[in-house]
This record gives sequence, C-alpha cells and structure tokens, in this order.
Amino acid sequence: MRNISHFVNGAALAGAASRFGDVFDPNTGEVQARVGFASDAEIDAAVRAAAAAQPAWAATNPQRRARVMFDFKRLVEARMNELAELLSSEHGKVIADSRGDVQRGLEVIEFACGIPHALKGEYTEGAGPGIDVYSMRQPLGVCAGITPFNFPAMIPMWMFGVAIAVGNTFILKPSEKDPSVPVRLAELMMEAGAPAGVLSVVHGDKSAVDAILTHPLIRAVSFVGSSDIAQYVYSTGTAHGKRVQAMGGAKNHGVVLPDADLDQTVKDLIGAAYGSAGERCMALPVVVPVGEKTAGALREKLLTEIETLRVGVSSDPAAQYGPVVSAAHKKKVEDYIQLGVDEGAELVVDGRGFSLQGHENGFFIGPNLFDHVKPAMKTYQEEIFGPVLQIVRAETFEEALALPSGHQYGNGVAIFTRSGRAAREFAARVNVGMVGINVPIPVPVAYHTFGGWKRSAFGDTNQHGMEGVKFWTKVKTVTARWPEGMQDDSAFVIPTMN
Repeated sequence: MRNISHFVNGAALAGAASRFGDVFDPNTGEVQARVGFASDAEIDAAVRAAAAAQPAWAATNPQRRARVMFDFKRLVEARMNELAELLSSEHGKVIADSRGDVQRGLEVIEFACGIPHALKGEYTEGAGPGIDVYSMRQPLGVCAGITPFNFPAMIPMWMFGVAIAVGNTFILKPSEKDPSVPVRLAELMMEAGAPAGVLSVVHGDKSAVDAILTHPLIRAVSFVGSSDIAQYVYSTGTAHGKRVQAMGGAKNHGVVLPDADLDQTVKDLIGAAYGSAGERCMALPVVVPVGEKTAGALREKLLTEIETLRVGVSSDPAAQYGPVVSAAHKKKVEDYIQLGVDEGAELVVDGRGFSLQGHENGFFIGPNLFDHVKPAMKTYQEEIFGPVLQIVRAETFEEALALPSGHQYGNGVAIFTRSGRAAREFAARVNVGMVGINVPIPVPVAYHTFGGWKRSAFGDTNQHGMEGVKFWTKVKTVTARWPEGMQDDSAFVIPTMN
C-alpha cells in the first residue's frame, strides 16, 4: 500500500499518524493509497518552520522571487503529462481535463512571475510643505490554503502562487481524496529554488482545518469548498483574527434566448454540464431556455448530443468524462437524481446504473437530463455536483434574468444570444459575480480575478490577479518630512497639509 506523506520544511514527513484516509482509484473503486492525517503538533511544526523561513524570503528582492516562479513554471510544464496522469488516477477526470487543471493553475504562476510590477506602491511628492507620502505592500507572514478535491492542481496554484511571490510562506491543506499532486507541486517548488519552509503540504480532515483556522501564527486563509464549510471557515478564521477568503458552492445558469445559435449553444452546454463529471464549481448544471419554442428545440438537440457522449476510464483518450471521485459522492449524486424524480421533475435521461465493462466497481454515473424543473424544487436550489443538467423553462427575458439573480448562489452565469443589447443588459443587471456572454464557463483569465457573490463567496477579496495581491499583502503608508532646524509649530493639533 502506497503511503502519501506530508511535505514540511522541504522534505517528506511521514510521521506516525494515528489516523489515515483512503485514496481510491475511481476507475476501479479500489483503494490505491492511504494518506496520514496530521496531528495538531505536526501542523504546528509546519507552521513554525514556515514562520522561521518567512523573514528571509520576504527580504529576498521581488525579482529573485519571480525567478523562482519562472523556474517552477518551467518544471511543471516539463512534467505536465506526469502530473496529469497522477491527477487523473486519484480524481477520475480524463487526462485532457487534468492537463487543463494544471494549465489553468500555471496561468496564475505566469501572473506571479510579474510580481515586481504588481508590488509597486504609490508615491506623492509634495503632499504638504516638504512632505512626501508613499505606500508599500508588504507580506502578511505565514498564510494557508484549504483546497477541494475537484481541482487539486489549479486551485492550490491559484493560492500559493501569488501568496509566495509577494513574500509570504504557505501551508497547503489539500483534499484528502486526491493529495498526491499538491505534494508533487511542493517538491517542484523546492526544485525551482524556493527555500525550505516556503511551501509545505499537510494532510487531514476537519481536525487539520481547525488547527489551521486557530493557529496564532497563521495570518490569512484562503478556502474553496461547499458553502456551509466556507461559512464555517470564514466565521472561525475571522474570529481568530485572520484575513479569510472562502469560496463556496454554485448553481450556475445558462440562459438561452430565442436568437441563440442553438447548435453551438448545445455543444457548449454539453461540455460545461458534463465535463469532469460535473464536478466543477463553474459547471453549468441549469439551462434556462426562453420561450416554449426555444425549449423544445433545445431539448431535442441536447438529447441528440447526449447520445454521443462517451463515458470512460480517465486514461481513455476518447472519453469525454470519467468517474466521480468516490463511492460516497456517487451515492450523493444519485440520491439527488431520485429526489428530482420524487419532486416531480421529468427525468428525460437517467444515467444511474451506468456500468463500464471491466470496471464495474468504478464510480461511474452516466449523463442525466431533467426537464420541467421548478425553482421551488430542492434539486434546483442545491448544488448537485455531478453529471446532471436541469432544464428550467422561462417565458420571458425578465423571468430568465430573475432565476440566477434570486438564487442563493451567485458564482457564474452565462447568456447565449446574438443580441448585443440583450447581452449587455443581462451582464449589467444579473446578480451574479462572473458572467459569460456566449461563454459557458466564464472563469476569468489569471490577470483578472475569480469570485462569486452571495453564498458562493464569503469575504471581500477575490482569488488571483490584483485582488490576490491585495489579499496576501498589507499596505503600509509613510508620511515623511525632513525638517531643517527646530520647528515653531505646535504638535498638539491634528496635522494638515496646508
């Protein structure tokens, strides 16, 4: 049995764990490794190693820190196939999707390569008589990230790339379901020239999360996961004096207007709804056709495309998606499908009971399609996180606009139309954080920022881009005067710049 170790202070730390988690091969359903869960003492040791390394790393000039990012990017690119195969073996997504997982993380590393420019402060000469005012951005100290199973490469790099580049050291607590890629990334960061202690990886469950949220030396925490846990992380972390950004769940909608190019729209919907078995916070699990004619035509085209979908093992180059991550998650998704039937939605395509010859114990779910889903249904209100697409019909543009705007989640939304006026109005009015116009998965590029609204995000600062730089740094503002001789002015009144 392969054992997955922590990576602390530049080296593997096996320890003598009293608790372990099983790491499955989702394609076969078999346990392929086990990961030891860190004790509070082990997490404390990782944090203290990070605290010891941080002053020297922060004192390293930004250009040299950027060179480490350049070398890290080069090393990850050289090992892209190795990382993608390792990722797929534990998560279950197909190899091409795993490469995309790594690549989207690397795009944030590319942004971090330009950190000397992003860290430049502001300067005002002559703000008052002989007075200059300037500001600088300084690192916070030891920071941490708690990341989900669905993007074990991208989301860690979103967090630690910017955090480390600005001069912090970082503790990563990845999902215990697929922990190997985060450890490999930390090893490559050391190979790229980062000092020991700059990036450490510790494994665990809620106990490890609580140890991070309450540790007095950790200054900031970034989290991605379900909304209930995000709210817990935010409230607990801030109660312990930490800066926290906590990204939660999603129920992203795709609004289809009557003038949309339906052939292109359907291809976009299929990829966005079923890609990675729907295990994406930016998946598109709800489509809202406007008008009965649009709904009827869309449904028929969706059925035709679904019939061509190939579900296979993650190493199958012809497969469009693979298994879900675990047996427990498979059951959760299938329970939601049954709930949708019980609620009265029409299950047009039932993917339950899907079996792949030779991999009968794998965690596979076929594609599912519901029609006539109503906003009051629990399956509409909650995130399913599986290969399930729901059709919610709307009569008018206003009704379609109100659905994502009124939903508890506000992560992403898309509109499909040929009308620039309608798209512009929709983008301006919809109460959602990220909008795609004929783009089904509107994840912004790395030099913009990622973040939802409502119960999709807790905290005021988005991921990566300049928002990431702001989150992982604190601003210090200096007001400087160099007087000549004794000044007669009283120091007992508030200073002004007259």
